[in-house]
Amino acid sequence: MTNKKCAIYSRVSTDSQTTENQTLELRAYAARMDYQIVAELADNGFSGSKGKAHRPGYARLCEMICRREIEIVLAWSVDRISRSMTDLLSFLADLKAKNVDLFLHQQNLDTSTPSGRAMFQLLGVFSELESAILKERIHAGLNRARAEGKKLGRPSVADSPQVINAVKMLRANGHSIHRISRELRIGVGTCQRILKAA
Repeated sequence: MTNKKCAIYSRVSTDSQTTENQTLELRAYAARMDYQIVAELADNGFSGSKGKAHRPGYARLCEMICRREIEIVLAWSVDRISRSMTDLLSFLADLKAKNVDLFLHQQNLDTSTPSGRAMFQLLGVFSELESAILKERIHAGLNRARAEGKKLGRPSVADSPQVINAVKMLRANGHSIHRISRELRIGVGTCQRILKAA
């Protein structure tokens, strides 16, 4: 295990956040394990629901795995890798095929063990479920507001706490501004103004 080649991957959903804290903790873990850090990859302001085609750091990480340039990936948590169960399972399959391990700091999970691999899949299920529940709550709130006669259209969106809260919650959950705009049926500019005001 000494001098095992590792890559550190970190991700945040918004440009106002930083990957620095994640990277510092993962560097410290690598030092304790005597791993050799060969790459530090980060995606700043990218949703975890996006695949590697939309995340340059993640794409590079997958490339390094496929080329067997590393032996283990260090990441902060399962949702930093992806919020899509399909993508997580594909990522785990690639790791297994290339004999590359994964360490998740927050879950203290190591996929070099059978229990670690099983737990990784379960964490992915819970992450996807959490996202689905959040969407249901948001839509229920919007439907309730409409039933109460509150207008949620573009002219009055700034006056609607339900829409403002929905925008903030979806953004915090890693959704892009364009996706939020589509799901809530509000303009991209309105969405940006809400987030800027927040």
